[in-house]
Amino acid sequence: MAKKVQASKHDQVQITKMDYRKKRPKAKNPVKVQDLTLRDGHQSLFATRGRTEDMIPVAEMMDEVGFWAVEVWGGATFDTMHRFLNEDPWERLRTLKRYFKRTPFSMLLRGQNLVGYRNYPDDVARAFVERAAANGMDVFRTFDALNDYRNFETVVEGIKEAGKHFQGCICYTMTEPRMGGDVYTLDYYVKKAKDLESMGADSICIKDMAGLIAPYDAYDLVKALKKAVKAPIHLHSHFTSGMSPMSHLKAIEAGVDIVDTCMSPYAYRTSHAAIEPLVMTLLGTNRDTGFDIRLLANINEVLEKEIVPKYRHLLNDTKMSVIDINVLLHQTPGGMLSNLVNQLREMNALDKLDQVYEELPRVRKELGQIPLVTPTSQIVGIQTVNNVLFDNKKERYKMITAQVKDLCYGLYGKTAIPIDKKVQKKALKGYPRGEKPITCRPADVLDMELEEVQKDVGGLAKDLDDQLICAIYPVTGRRFLKWKYGLEEAPDSVKPKTLDAVKAEEEWIKKAKEGELIEKKQQKVPPKGLNLRTFKVFVDDEFFEVGVEEGGSGAPVVSYVQACASPQQPQIAQAVPPGPPPAVPQPSAPPPPPPPPVQQTADPAPAAAKSAVEGTPLTAPMPGLIISIEVKVGDTVQEGDTVLVLEAMKMENSIPAPVSGTIKEIYFGSGDSVTKDELICVIG
Repeated sequence: MAKKVQASKHDQVQITKMDYRKKRPKAKNPVKVQDLTLRDGHQSLFATRGRTEDMIPVAEMMDEVGFWAVEVWGGATFDTMHRFLNEDPWERLRTLKRYFKRTPFSMLLRGQNLVGYRNYPDDVARAFVERAAANGMDVFRTFDALNDYRNFETVVEGIKEAGKHFQGCICYTMTEPRMGGDVYTLDYYVKKAKDLESMGADSICIKDMAGLIAPYDAYDLVKALKKAVKAPIHLHSHFTSGMSPMSHLKAIEAGVDIVDTCMSPYAYRTSHAAIEPLVMTLLGTNRDTGFDIRLLANINEVLEKEIVPKYRHLLNDTKMSVIDINVLLHQTPGGMLSNLVNQLREMNALDKLDQVYEELPRVRKELGQIPLVTPTSQIVGIQTVNNVLFDNKKERYKMITAQVKDLCYGLYGKTAIPIDKKVQKKALKGYPRGEKPITCRPADVLDMELEEVQKDVGGLAKDLDDQLICAIYPVTGRRFLKWKYGLEEAPDSVKPKTLDAVKAEEEWIKKAKEGELIEKKQQKVPPKGLNLRTFKVFVDDEFFEVGVEEGGSGAPVVSYVQACASPQQPQIAQAVPPGPPPAVPQPSAPPPPPPPPVQQTADPAPAAAKSAVEGTPLTAPMPGLIISIEVKVGDTVQEGDTVLVLEAMKMENSIPAPVSGTIKEIYFGSGDSVTKDELICVIG
């Protein structure tokens, strides 16, 4: 009877669960959710290293969830795929589209910056939008780092012509009264929203790239925007400060239409809030997502067991905490912060990070109090690092990046407040386009480039998609096409790893840490004999008892050493090769001299060849990629002339000649990577 009752209760529970799933009422106003796992999730946590092959295992399941859209492209993916993963960015779109049958695709488009770090001319912008739409893009989340919507005009025209969804973004930074001052106020955001609606925005996104928006600020802002415009409001807020889940709830209370989340293995830290807690929080309310938590759990299991282990080594888990409250002070987005740390580490200057934090708000204000989002976050961040490393008490802004010069000229658009006049004047001294800043739409002064690119890479590029890769990334784009078409062997560093290889590597590292890879020599300790004699050895304030015994050859053997002055220390017993009995402690013999270096019979190393050329060396002030060499051997240069352009952390630095003279030797070319202090050329 007991068994029958128990089974009955179990059946009743199962029936109740099934009935609830069947009868779960649909919410009157369900909040829509966009998933960012396949773009911003791995960009935030794993340096955008997610590979297409690791998205396919969950693609069909994610398609069943009911997301408003899935973000799969744009942002840094275009750059990282061709540069570090040896993947064609366009092919990812086409591949994933075969698995997502019902869920729209979304991308992050940097306005006239497209997916690069400068404003591109109109012909490149039109072609890019056209090809993105043709390859499968549905929602174009479009933003401008300065919130200057003149940089939207060309791309929005293309989005509308393709019949796609134009989502206009407002880049968010602190509002009053939380450190916003009199610049980024509620009125500022309402005005920007109205500007976007007048441009035909199908939805409007509050883009909080650093996780700065506080819950009650989110409530007030969403309320104000819902009252001012008719377009749906979308909240995008990174988790960095830890506030985003609370901000989501307050925004939902205020009537926000769409929020951004990630699957939990790709959530938190500098990424986004997880979807699963939100689903359970809203379950049964009038904003219920309607999502099946079991389906989400199944997706997470695949991600956690089969995908994430391949990328765990890229996760910066040096902190115990998953939040960084300091972001509320320096307002630095997570991606920008990791870039700064990496650059300082590569330059052996990580100890200057506090100075960078101190200098950063000063540089930001001098450059027009610009929001810190790509590319302005990199522009401000790298210039700040340059100031800390190269400035002195007599001079600031000693090494100004090309992008800061472009910003001061107006090539990125209009800043929130005027740029500091002294900084602007110094940046524009000798600027090729002129020393007077422009006030027109930036793209109006840019020459068309696509036709020239097509001529340039005609024999290498097979179609317009290839040509656009080279138009946006001239140096790394060419290199990728050579890999793609088998003209050059791709290095091992860009090839994928299998899960088995990752596990084997982790096991090897584990053994290395435990010392199991080192062969330990086993020494047999002989038994103590009748002829054992004990000696007291005094060293400073300690004394030791040393046991010495006659061996078979008549030579004494030290059989044990006991430290008598430190009773907590264990006794140490060891066998020692025969030797004369020490009457008093003898100083240790100096180690033998190292063996003479092996004579090399191969060709001399490059460094040796370089040192043979007499003259003044020009070395790399920082690690980076050589974009162009502006001189050739035999050219005469004056002190201060640009010798090469070095890309460091995606910003370009003109490296000047340290002296006047003639270029004697050049050791690198365009597309080569150099380390800090590596010899690039010699001026005689």
